[in-house]
This record gives sequence, structure tokens and C-alpha cells, in this order.
Amino acid sequence: MAKYIEMPKLADTMTEGTLVKWRVKQGDKVATGDVVAEVETDKATMEMEAFDDGILHKLLVAAGQKVPCGTPIALLIGKNEQPPADGSLPAVVAKPATVAKTASPVASVAATAVAHATGSRTATSASGSRVKASPLARKIAVAYGVNLSALRGTGPGGRIVALDVENAPATSAGGPSVPIVPPVAAGAGDTVIPLSGMRRIIAERLLSSKTHLPHFYLTIEVDAAPLMKLRAEANAAAETSGGQKLTVNDFVLKAVVTAAQKVPQVNASFAGDSIIQYGAVNLSVAVAVEEGLVTPVIRDAQKKSLREISDAVKDLATRARNKKLKPDEFAGGTITVSNLGAYGIDQFCAIINPPQALILAIGAIVKKPVVGPGDTIVVGQRVNITLSADHRVVDGAVGANYLAELKKLLESPALMLM
Repeated sequence: MAKYIEMPKLADTMTEGTLVKWRVKQGDKVATGDVVAEVETDKATMEMEAFDDGILHKLLVAAGQKVPCGTPIALLIGKNEQPPADGSLPAVVAKPATVAKTASPVASVAATAVAHATGSRTATSASGSRVKASPLARKIAVAYGVNLSALRGTGPGGRIVALDVENAPATSAGGPSVPIVPPVAAGAGDTVIPLSGMRRIIAERLLSSKTHLPHFYLTIEVDAAPLMKLRAEANAAAETSGGQKLTVNDFVLKAVVTAAQKVPQVNASFAGDSIIQYGAVNLSVAVAVEEGLVTPVIRDAQKKSLREISDAVKDLATRARNKKLKPDEFAGGTITVSNLGAYGIDQFCAIINPPQALILAIGAIVKKPVVGPGDTIVVGQRVNITLSADHRVVDGAVGANYLAELKKLLESPALMLM
């Protein structure tokens, strides 16, 4: 019996998808579980598997086109089955799309954590009528300070959905309108690069974060010599036993998690009329891939050893580069780490990944003259760590206490092995 392959709903916030690439062609035999296409959602480009066996009779959507979820995109028929007449096939109205091949660095901005918050506020339009909006959209609006009555919904019957709130311009929060200054027009020899889905989402969500969240920043310098010494000893033992070597980032991630248990106020989210302080530390880790940046999540990181965190981040990074991550592996993070030390960056400030309240920016370990015992000048190894926090959730003193715990762990790294 003929069966349609439909555009899948791969994420809670996904309403449409872009058919990035077909992995099969007309006439191919397809088995359940075979990868048939690559589909771009609002979070990432993912492999799409077949749910039925059959022969691919016809592709209804071309690569590069965007269609709503649930739309038939291909037709499967059984062996020796007569296909339906082409005239009876569904007419698919697809939109051209600039294809992107990676996830937004703030993939979890769909406000997974905020969705668990209790309580909501009723929004009304200027006429006094109640604004139609989903419960999740209302909670995100409260967290971002967005005026729902100023938005136009894209959901059924004009209902405002979560994505409408995330894409809301700054003026929806009641702030002054910021004029957009057009760039200098492209001329001969210039290249105009169409905005991909990934860049569009990055632009919208990071603008929303920087506009709606009151960021503040704290930087601390850490003596990295003890960490480098312990790492060298651990890796020498691993080399002898044939085990995997540990990276500096592995130690940093473990310290970030342990410090969050010591200062749990940073492992939290703003939920309008409350703050949610999480019991589990779900660690979002920025991973560079060929096409951009993704932030997969190590769940319940507080229960994992240094070695388990190391193995988890290596696994996530490998699968991210091979587009093997699942939608839920991008969602639910409670704190984020971005490390640009490998790129030679000494210090930087990262933008918060809503609905999280904290992101840590890790710089490179550098050799520099420092004051040693007896006020002597010696060669030291130092690393700068900058905390970006949502001031609605984290106060300066709390942030300072957290960095102090992080510094203590990194300068006495054996504590993380206990």
C-alpha cells in the first residue's frame, strides 16, 4: 500500500522544516530506519529516517524547499504495487529557503526550563480582549518581558506560540524603537551572502537575550599550573594503560558542575514571578562544528565523574559533527560553558543562553610573569574565566562566590577526584 513520507516535527517549537538534502533517489529501495534526508529545524540540521519499507516512487519536495510539518514530501510504494496517478498526488506548496547546516549556539532558547514554571499572567490587547497565546508563550513572554498584545500570532487561529515570543523585536518589551542603520550597498567585487536559517536564528535569539536580559560580567584569573601538572600525570597514566587522555576543558567542565553544587543559586532560571533553582546540573557545552556552533547538553552532570564527563563531551562533539544528535540533546540545559582557549583567545564575554542565568567564557592558558614566593618574579600559567549572569537571578556577590569556588577547584584539582 502506498505511504507518504511526511515532514517530521523534530522539535517542540518546530512548525516547518527545510529539506536540506535527499539521501535517496527515486526508484531506491527504502527500509525502516534508513536515513532518507537531512532536515533543518529551528534548532539544527538532523538526519531523517524512514518509518516504513518500500520503493521510493516520487520525491514531492526538492532540496532547499521549506514546508510545514506533516506535509507529504515523498511517496513510498510496495513491491509490484501500481503507483497512484500523478494527478492524485498532493500538491505541495513549498517555499524556497536558504539552507543552513547546523544548530543555533543557543539551541535551548525554546525555554524548556521556563515551561516547568508555575503560574502565568493574562495578557490583554488594547481593546481589553484577552490575547490568545499558548501557556509556554505566556511564560516565555514573562521571562523576556515581552508584551503579548503587541505580537501577531502564527499559530492556529492567530494564536501566539513560543516561537513568536522568541522572535519578538525589542519594541515588544515596551522599550524605545531602535532604528536599523542600513549597510553600505554592495558594489562590484562584493559578495552578498543570503542569511541562512542558522544565522537568522542566531541573530534573533542573541538579540533577544542581549536586549531583554540584564547582563553583568565578572572575571577572575586562575593559577592553572596545578591543573596542568595533574593533567600531565593523569595522561601519562592513561597512555600506559591505553586509556583516553583528558583535556583541560574536561577539568574545567567538572569544576563548573561541582562549583554549581556549592553555589546552587547560579543553576537557575527566571520565571516571571519566581526563580527556578534546579537540583540537577544539566551542562550545555559549546561545540564548534564545520558549519557553526552547537550546544548539546550533558544531563545530570553532577552525578558524573571527571572521566564520565570527558567521555560524554567527546561523544556529543563527535555526533554533533556527524549530525547524529537528537532534538532532546539540545534542550534542558541549566548552565553553559564556552571555551575559546584553543583558538588563542585570552579573555572574552559570552552572551547568556536563555532561559539559563549563567554562561562561563574560558580563555587560553598563558605563561606570564607573576609574583612568586618571597616577592620574586617567576613564570606562571594563568587562565581568565569570565562569568556572564542574568542580574534578575544572580547578584554580584553570588557570582563572585561562585567564581571563588571555581577558582579553588581549578587550583586544587585533586578535590575534583575525591
